[in-house]
Parts: sequence; C-alpha cells; structure tokens
Amino acid sequence: MPDYDAKLDRFGGQTLLPELVTATGEFLRELARTYRFTFQELRAVAEAARDLEMWNEEPLERWWLRAERATRGKGRERKKGLLRNLDRHLGELASAEKTYPPDILPGRPRRHVHLEEEDSPGAVFGRCPAYSDQTVCCGLRSIDAVRGCPFGCSYCTIQTFYGDTAELETDLKGKLGRIELDPERFYHVGTGQASDSLVWGNRGGILDALLGFATQHPNVVLELKTKSDNVKDLLAREIPRNVVCSWSLNTETVIRAEEHGTASLERRLRSARVVADHGCRVGFHFHPMVYYDGWRWEYRDVADQLQSLFSPREVAFVSMGSVTFIRPVVREIRRRGGSTKILQMEMVQDAHGKLTYPDDVKIQLFGHLFGALGGWHDKVLFYLCMENAAIWEAVFAVPPPTSESFERAFAHHCLDV
Repeated sequence: MPDYDAKLDRFGGQTLLPELVTATGEFLRELARTYRFTFQELRAVAEAARDLEMWNEEPLERWWLRAERATRGKGRERKKGLLRNLDRHLGELASAEKTYPPDILPGRPRRHVHLEEEDSPGAVFGRCPAYSDQTVCCGLRSIDAVRGCPFGCSYCTIQTFYGDTAELETDLKGKLGRIELDPERFYHVGTGQASDSLVWGNRGGILDALLGFATQHPNVVLELKTKSDNVKDLLAREIPRNVVCSWSLNTETVIRAEEHGTASLERRLRSARVVADHGCRVGFHFHPMVYYDGWRWEYRDVADQLQSLFSPREVAFVSMGSVTFIRPVVREIRRRGGSTKILQMEMVQDAHGKLTYPDDVKIQLFGHLFGALGGWHDKVLFYLCMENAAIWEAVFAVPPPTSESFERAFAHHCLDV
C-alpha cells in the first residue's frame, strides 16, 4: 500500500482530485486505494465526481455506496462493473433535459478584470476564429479592440484564454486606419469575439475609433455585440448607418444560472429598444441555446417579447447557435468549478473536433425558436452560426445557401434596406 500511496500522490495531482470538495476528495482517495485505480481510471472518476458536484446532483460518495450494494462480482470484474455503471449514470444525466432548481444555481458577481493598455504586436483585424469551410459561414471578420471580458459566462472561451486581465489596444484608431479593404466587396466585421463590444463604454476611445472605421468604410457592416446594457456612450455619438448593435440573448433561466455578471434579459431588451429608438438597427443572437427542462416555453416567451417590442424593419438579423466547446475550455470549466450545469449535456464531436449537441437536439432547439419567431419570417434575416448545411435545411426547410451566397444575402439585407 505505501507504494500505491506514493503513486496516488504523484498522479493524483494530474487529475481533478485536488479540486474536489474535501469529503469527496477523501472518499475518492480511499476508493483509489481499495480498487487500485489506474491513472486513467482515477482521472475519469475524478471528472465524474467534479461534474456531479458542479451539476448539484447526488455526490459521488452516496452514489458509489449505493452502486456497490447493487453490483456483483469481485476484484477487477467488480471494479469494471462499477466504472461502467458510473459512466452510464453520467450519460443518463447528460442526455436528458437538465433541470435547473427553482431558485437557480448560486450566481457569481461580475468578475474583477484589470484593464491594461497594450500595444499588441499582432494584427487587430482577422477572420472570426470559428470560420470553417465545412459550415455555412457569414464570413465574419473580427476586430480585437479589447482582449478579455469582465463577465463570467460559464461556457465562454474568453476567460479561459485571457483570465483576469483585459488588454486594451493603445493605438486602435491608428491600426484601424491602416487596414486595407477592397472597396468593391462587402465585409461583415464584429468586435465581440475577444470581449464584449459595449461593456467598456468609450474607454481609451474605443467607440470613437470603431465608429470612425465604419464611417470610413461604407461597404462594411460593423456589428457591436453585447450582453450588457451599457449604451450611454454609444448613444452620445452619431452612429453611422452601417453599424448594427446586437444583443446575445437567452432565457432568464440560462442568464441567471450560466451568464454571471451580465445584464438581465429585461435590461438587455430595454437597452436594445433605446438603441432602436435612436435609429440604429439591432440584431439578436441566441447563442448558445441550451437544452433543459422548460426550454420550449421559455424560448417562446423571449420570441414573443421580441416580436412585441420590435418591428421587423428595426431588426437586421437573428442568429441561432448551440453550446460548443473545444476541449481546453471543458478542462478549464471543470478546473474552475462552481455551480453550473453547462457541461450536463450529451456531447458529440463535430467536423472540427469540437464538442457539441447531437444534430437532433440542435434541430429541435433551432426549429422551435424559428417557428416561434414566425411573424418575422421573410422580413428578418435568420441564420445559424457554425452549423452545417444539413442542419440549415432541416431548420429552415429550404436548400441551404453556400457561404458565398449567404455573404451576399447578408450584405444585401444589412446595407441595401
């Protein structure tokens, strides 16, 4: 046993074992000694324990003791049976519509993020990191005016890569002025890939530089995408006609449980209404849509609110997308811990190696919301983000566009109306 204890100390630190609550961690150590877990087995059980802990489900120790009473066999056969049952248990929890408790998971306040001025040696202008020739793509280009975000959305990649520091470009106006664009073609340009577009206001002259860029390039649709209600600085400026202010929307359940520190649904919609009243077109992104008990009527309620608050001519587009992870983000979510059910989902690998919902779940989610927004069909541009042609056809019941033809349709809708 002393030899195994040394091994457990050595490779336990390479798993989530040290991150578990004390009682679960001690129980898992005893399990490892009893069953002589290999490194891979220990890692898998530690991940399962972490998931159960984060999902607010029955703790591993209670589940395991009950499973031991129901599992036959001895030695290695018994261990393998218990591990199979644990994997099956997690799979059943993940594949069902997750249930958020009535009082929602305890939320986190807005993260304290230190904003630093940084003269980045890299380009601030490039393709959207999600661009792929295997999906129908809007051709989004990205301006990284700020890299880092104070919001604490459980599923977000930004906090994984930028942590608690946000970098503000010191010479954004100069760098934007040096971007060379073909005046004969259309560009969809967003600023919400590495940060929230409006949460910083006009810190460092961000909005002045971006609005100046839009004025300089009338063949660009500049999209300012946000989960905030911080529109005061934007409304204090003249907004060029080719700027669209968009809101990432979700149900109030998902916002409260998974989008920590962001504006409530009511505040997002109220600020969008104010911006539309100012004469700026707005857009809405339902990304990520989440599969949980109650999603159907709650997403329909959001759709009803949109159609009552906005006329189609005020809305440039509505996009839909699903929960999608790269593996480092999944590892970081588990490392951070806290109460979140965002990983409580059936994960399949897409064409790019990312983890996401099965196609049938996506079609249910997107198709339901698209149907709920029926009053806007043929008046508002609808599209899917990072989805393949087959899902487009299943949701919209028409042959899907190519990426090239969709870019042209996007340009016509956003610039020629």
